Amino acid sequence: MANEILAAVLSFFIPGLGQAYAGDIKKGVIFFVIAIILAIVSFFTAFLLSILSLIFAIYAAYDAYKMAA
Repeated sequence: MANEILAAVLSFFIPGLGQAYAGDIKKGVIFFVIAIILAIVSFFTAFLLSILSLIFAIYAAYDAYKMAA
């Protein structure tokens, strides 16, 4: 019998590990893969937002320059 608290803590730090510890390896692998996909999507979304913010800042600086001229 698996310890419920330990399963929850394991899954909190590494999604899917608690499920694998509790005996459902297939569900653990699925949760782990989902967590990896979400991490990749979050990284690229943050990167894209950073690029868009930089482009907007450059445009704002250009617009302010043109308005002041």
